[in-house]
Amino acid sequence: MKKNMGNLDRAIRIVIAIILGILIFTGKVSGAIAWILGIISVIFLITGIIGWCSLYALLGISTIKKEAK
Repeated sequence: MKKNMGNLDRAIRIVIAIILGILIFTGKVSGAIAWILGIISVIFLITGIIGWCSLYALLGISTIKKEAK
């Protein structure tokens, strides 16, 4: 797996995952929505940590900045 996510993209995903986790664990969100947001949170956290997104790979997207020559 070649990384396809830049640092800003990774940081945003991790922050969103943390915010969603806080909303779920504090009870602000419950029921089916909590489960859906929990799954999204886990996906965002994992992709943010490893720096690779399968959807980006499928679509040929990369948010890593190109090196200047």
